[in-house]
Amino acid sequence: MSTPALTTAITQARDLLRWRSPLRTELWASRLTCGLEPAEARRFVQELVEAGTPETRLTLAALAAIAPGRYAAHGEQARDALPGWVERMGQVDCHGAWYGRADRHGQQTLAALSFRYRNGKEPHLLIVAVDQVNGGLAVDALVEEPKFLDDLSLEAAEPRVVAGRILDALELTDRVMGAAVADTFPEVRLFALARALTVPDPVRPAPDDTLSRFHDLPAAKGAEEAFAKLAEFIGDRPLWWSPGRVSQFLTSWLPREAILSPDAISAMPDVVRAWSRFAGADPEVLRRVEADAPRLAALMADESLAGFGKRLAQSRLHPQDAD
Repeated sequence: MSTPALTTAITQARDLLRWRSPLRTELWASRLTCGLEPAEARRFVQELVEAGTPETRLTLAALAAIAPGRYAAHGEQARDALPGWVERMGQVDCHGAWYGRADRHGQQTLAALSFRYRNGKEPHLLIVAVDQVNGGLAVDALVEEPKFLDDLSLEAAEPRVVAGRILDALELTDRVMGAAVADTFPEVRLFALARALTVPDPVRPAPDDTLSRFHDLPAAKGAEEAFAKLAEFIGDRPLWWSPGRVSQFLTSWLPREAILSPDAISAMPDVVRAWSRFAGADPEVLRRVEADAPRLAALMADESLAGFGKRLAQSRLHPQDAD
C-alpha cells in the first residue's frame, strides 16, 4: 500500500516526465525531501526502489542529482531506463558570480551564482541570503532567471570564492539548532548545496577583500593604529555597517575592549568617518558617527567601562598600577 509521500511523488513525477525540464525536476526533488528525517528518507527511497515505475525512477534520479553522496547508487540504476534529458540533471557549469549587500546597511548579504546546463539550456541564478548580524548563517535561498540580477546591486566576484561563502553559510546554518531561516529556505537548501558544490575548487573559508580595498585613511597621527582596531571589530563581516553597529563600536566595544594611544583615540572619529564614507556614505550612519564620536575620549578614559580582558592587559602593561 502506497504511503502519502510515495503517492504524491508519483503524481508529481508523472507531470515532470511530460515537462522534460532538468531544472524543474531538481528543484522538485529538493522540495520533496525537505523535512524528512533520516529514517523517513530511507523508507521513502526503499518504497521508490520497490515500486519500479518510470515515475519512481525519475524521483530516484532527481534525488541523486541533488544529493549524490546519499542517493548515487539508486539514481544511476534509475537513469538507465529513463529519457535522455534526465542525464542532464546536475550537469551544469557556472558562468558568473556576484556578492554584495542585500540591504542598505549590509545586515544581510547576497551571494549569487549563475548556471546553465551543458547543452546551453535553462540558464538560472542561485541566490543565497547570508545573515551578517547572527554570524554568517544562510537564511534564505531562491532560484531565478538570470535577468533577476538586474534588480540587485551586487558586484561581480570570483565564482569559487562565492561558492565557498555559500558552502560556509549553509554549513553554519546546519550546525545551529533552531536557526531562524525563511520559510522557503528548507525547500531550496539541498539544491543550493548541490549547485555550490559544482563550482570547481571553492575557497573555504572564503576571504573578503573589502578591508584591503580601503585606501582613504586620514593622514592624522595614530590613524593606522585606530584603523587596525576598527578592522578587528569589523572582522569578517565588513559589509555590515549600520547606525547600531557604529554606536556599538564607539560607545561600547572600544571602551570595553581596546587599549589605544592618545593619538589613536584622537584619530578614531576621522577614521570611522572615512570608513563610513567608503562603506556607502549612508546618511543615517554618518549622523550616528557625528552623534557618538564626541563622547569617545571621555568613554575611553572611564576605567569602569573596561572589560576583564582589557583590565588584565593593562595590568600587564603597567604592573605598578595594580599595586
